[in-house]
Amino acid sequence: MAEETKKAPISTGVPEMPEEIVLAPPKKVIDWKRIFFICLGLGFFFLFYAIPQLPDAVDPMGKVFKLPWEGKMALGLFLMASIWWVFEVMPIGATAIAIGLFQVLFYIRSSSEALKDFLDPSVWFIFGSVVIGTAFTASGLTKRMAYKMLDLVGENTNFILLGTFVVVAVMTLLMAHTAVAAAVFPLLLAINALYSESDQPTRFGKGLFIGMAWSAGAGSIITYLGAARGVAAAGMFKEFTGTDIGFFELTWYMFPIGMLMVFLIWLIIIVCFKPERPRIEGLREKARELTRELGPMNNKEKFVIFTMAVIIALFMLKSFAPWKIFRDLDRAGIMLIATVAFFLTRVLTVEDLETIPWNIILLFGGAMSIGFCLWKTGAAQWLAVHWLSMFLRAHPLVFILGIAFFVLAMTNFIMNVAAIAISLPVSLVIAKYLGVAPHVILFASLVTAGMPFNLLIGAAPNAIAYESKQFTTGEFFVYGLIPSVVLMVVLAVFVWYIWPLQGMPVLVK
Repeated sequence: MAEETKKAPISTGVPEMPEEIVLAPPKKVIDWKRIFFICLGLGFFFLFYAIPQLPDAVDPMGKVFKLPWEGKMALGLFLMASIWWVFEVMPIGATAIAIGLFQVLFYIRSSSEALKDFLDPSVWFIFGSVVIGTAFTASGLTKRMAYKMLDLVGENTNFILLGTFVVVAVMTLLMAHTAVAAAVFPLLLAINALYSESDQPTRFGKGLFIGMAWSAGAGSIITYLGAARGVAAAGMFKEFTGTDIGFFELTWYMFPIGMLMVFLIWLIIIVCFKPERPRIEGLREKARELTRELGPMNNKEKFVIFTMAVIIALFMLKSFAPWKIFRDLDRAGIMLIATVAFFLTRVLTVEDLETIPWNIILLFGGAMSIGFCLWKTGAAQWLAVHWLSMFLRAHPLVFILGIAFFVLAMTNFIMNVAAIAISLPVSLVIAKYLGVAPHVILFASLVTAGMPFNLLIGAAPNAIAYESKQFTTGEFFVYGLIPSVVLMVVLAVFVWYIWPLQGMPVLVK
């Protein structure tokens, strides 16, 4: 038998694979920073659970404000939520859910109270505002507005930022700052896309969206149409003092400080978030070319404009019309008219509804829940009396700024209307002892109530800007300290020098 020859293996140029491949399991990376802040928040909550009753607060009239057990737990929950929100230990909407859950589990409030706040009319107002912004995008109106604005302001990135902030502030003179932020948000996304094709955050992007949120707040203090807080505060002031604050009186005192803050916000932004590029070469021509590609305005764009005109008209009628049918219209109801109209006419579809940032909607549900929790358990009033009683023998300017600072701090966490409602009655009582005129207390409170620069829950534009994913909650908090300090300095100048020149009394003669 012939000897068998062994054939050499044929080389294919591909290295042979081993018979068995053992893949090493991925290394588990423990996020110790996240665990630390989770535990820190829980630690504060259970600290308030364990400590005995806190001391009573007593106002200048001798009225005693006791802090019940529920109020003590509300303060602990308030601190826990603040830490979790600032350091993003989990999605901000999930932290909001935890607020409702902890109230129920620890019997701070009943589930019917704690969870009902997630469907408060204010939350529906924000939902309707976001839907309006979605309609601007879906119809193509956002791109048309963005390209037109860029054609006007040019290619200098600093002027693009200034133009954006001024446009936002001016729009808040006629419509709620929440609706303005929701409407311009898609526009800013379009502008940012022309600046950078990358999804990564840029300094320009951070400045664009953070500045938009801050400017919306600054503009919203100028007229009663910018936010509900002005009307509510004026109503409380009339009840306490018998004096009515007219529309033009509010604007006369608020316009200079509001527009000055818009300009100062722009300066802060271009220093803290200096754009990577001083110019976007060819941007103006590109914007004109993109405008030509859009062609004439389509029917959907026209319908969105018409609907917005109707909504603005209804808000103006609610503020000025003498007829009860308009005065009693609910703001959330007015905003939801647009929502229903857009879906009825198929400007929006169910696919658009799925793009709604529910994380933001939940965030404001949680904000309403913790705000009402602090208010209804007496914790907020207890805090206000303790804080303002410190200024019984202070200089009038220090007292006024102390009130304004309290409102500024509280409005970052709870409804600005609630912050004013808590502080105004106590501060007006103390003002009599110090010879401070009531008007200056109201206006100073309204200024700081409109500009919560530190936390997303402080104002809807803050949360809407966060959806851009250009900045973190920590960055927003830290950089927000700068305009907060600037605001207090500017307010001091207006209270002691400028408002008296305009005719506002500061001291009672």
